[in-house]
Amino acid sequence: MFHIITDPEAASAWPGSTSSPVAAGYLQTNEFAGVRMSYILAIDQGTTSTRAIVFDGALSVVSDAQEEFAQHFPQSGWVEHDPEDLWTTTLATCRGAIERAGINASQLAGIGITNQRETVIVWDRKTGDPIHNAIVWQDRRTAAMCSDLRAAGHEPMITERTGLLLDPYFSGTKLKWILDHVEGARARAARGELLFGTVDCFLIWRLTGGASHATDATNAARTMLYDIRKGRWSQTICDVFDIPMQMLPEVKDCAADFGMTEADLFGISIPIHGVAGDQQAATVGQACFEPGMLKSTYGTGCFALLNTGDTPVMSKNRLLTTIAYQLDGKPTYALEGSIFVAGAVVQWLRDGLQIISDATETQALAEQADPHQNVVLVPAFVGLGAPYWNPECRGAVFGLTRGSGPAEIAKAALESVGFQTRDLLEAMAADWQKDGVQPTLRVDGGMSASDWAMQFLSDIIAAPVDRPKIHETTALGVAWLAGMHAGVYPEQDEFAATWARETQFKPQMDDAQRNAKYAIWQKAVRATLSF
Repeated sequence: MFHIITDPEAASAWPGSTSSPVAAGYLQTNEFAGVRMSYILAIDQGTTSTRAIVFDGALSVVSDAQEEFAQHFPQSGWVEHDPEDLWTTTLATCRGAIERAGINASQLAGIGITNQRETVIVWDRKTGDPIHNAIVWQDRRTAAMCSDLRAAGHEPMITERTGLLLDPYFSGTKLKWILDHVEGARARAARGELLFGTVDCFLIWRLTGGASHATDATNAARTMLYDIRKGRWSQTICDVFDIPMQMLPEVKDCAADFGMTEADLFGISIPIHGVAGDQQAATVGQACFEPGMLKSTYGTGCFALLNTGDTPVMSKNRLLTTIAYQLDGKPTYALEGSIFVAGAVVQWLRDGLQIISDATETQALAEQADPHQNVVLVPAFVGLGAPYWNPECRGAVFGLTRGSGPAEIAKAALESVGFQTRDLLEAMAADWQKDGVQPTLRVDGGMSASDWAMQFLSDIIAAPVDRPKIHETTALGVAWLAGMHAGVYPEQDEFAATWARETQFKPQMDDAQRNAKYAIWQKAVRATLSF
């Protein structure tokens, strides 16, 4: 089925070390770069907040800074961000992290950027001013457009070239919507006055003062406009969407030269050396470099990626085929399952139902739940992702009794993430078709800190779940990409050898109970889809 991931404790140290990176001397002398104390600044621009983290020469976190920003919901199913919020929080957190690290910007060997994927920004080529709010990956406004394109017979061609399904989740129809609905936008785009980019691209453009209009292969692969086999933008798809190709950025490797920051931003120009979409950055940070290795990130949504090597595996079970990372011009592919609501279900408990005041309370509440109740929550707040891909259905709760309360709802919320992950893994197993090997799942993201949720995940998928010692896997991945390109960090094999497990959760639930619970979940999903 999948590749077994071994975890010798000796791998926790750098090659040649007897205990730690510091003991090995890399922190003091930085043998990989040949210089003293080189640092990397990682920008992690997420869906609800922006974070900047300074890593030292041993890939340890020195400091960080984080700022949340406003979410905008103009209509039901619509989600937007103000691009200026993304920019100002990026600038503020970068400056804050550098200050807290107690270093000068001149000590930074480079910057890495990881970002929320699929979110779309269009801006003026001369002024840099966005012409509309960013349309966020969660936004469903183009569902009818996708249905029309599907009815016109375009989906097979789009899937073959991009590895993606025709869904509002991806960038292409969002870009088309902006061009169709912002007055004069299409004519201006045709004249070359407007630029398109995902969030990484917009930040690169701003950081470099407009000198660099570029993205990386992982972000390009999520736009529904990029041919992942040929490694270029698809003229055919752009013609279908009526998108002028001069709007599109240059596509580079994940570790490359993306330009130099303007000197007045940080007091000195700093090279941008690494870029990857957040889920691909986490795949790199989890060192899933071998075919069959699998990771799942639990943030706002949940995203599981299975490394399939140098061959794109086209899913027969409505998963996505995508680029895991691209180095030296060579893409490594992955199967991906996307869950729209994971950590967001805990936010809903806090902000919507107001049954908790902090996410950390969820575990204790779930532990209090009546074990004899079978409350099931299907969190289809913005539709269901893989393997169902239904943007129109909405969430539902099943199995409520007079005795059901906050504890049972909290338990059902956490369990929903495990159930959805099993949906993904079963689809992956059917597509990957490697017999005789059981999966070990490497996990990260905010929800992975919950022992209760991770134990249930292990129970319901009947496989070990490994949580790494370094939790900042997304930022770590892009920091390594930037630092490796700058000569500060080791090459791929040496980096992979440093991965270390903090905790392994092993299945404790018997098969009969596991299968009975999953059958109830499947029944609840069918009912939700039919409503």
